[in-house]
Amino acid sequence: MKKSNKDVAKKGKEKKVVIHHNKKLFWVIIVLIVLLIVLIWFIIKNDKLNKPSQNPNSECTKDRGCVPAACCHAESCVPVEDAPKCKGMMCSMVCSGPLDCDAGHCGCVKGKCEVIKKK
Repeated sequence: MKKSNKDVAKKGKEKKVVIHHNKKLFWVIIVLIVLLIVLIWFIIKNDKLNKPSQNPNSECTKDRGCVPAACCHAESCVPVEDAPKCKGMMCSMVCSGPLDCDAGHCGCVKGKCEVIKKK
């Protein structure tokens, strides 16, 4: 088979594709991908931490959902919905309970309102 003039002309005009590697761009892309993966991991981890308790028997999901069980010298904590009515009540200044004189506070521990002692 004889080559035509068109085939010879095309062969002379063809250019080879040359790939140049840009190492800086490659590493920038790799770093961005790693940062994106870390960001996604933190978002997923944060969503799991902020998710309220799924237990229907839980009293609370956050510390602010718990208050002292009594108006004066409380020994325990209850959910905000069960808070005692303390308007107009007078208490002694004696530090006798686990919540008195900044010895502790009410907090949510595993879905239950409990006294958290100050360390």
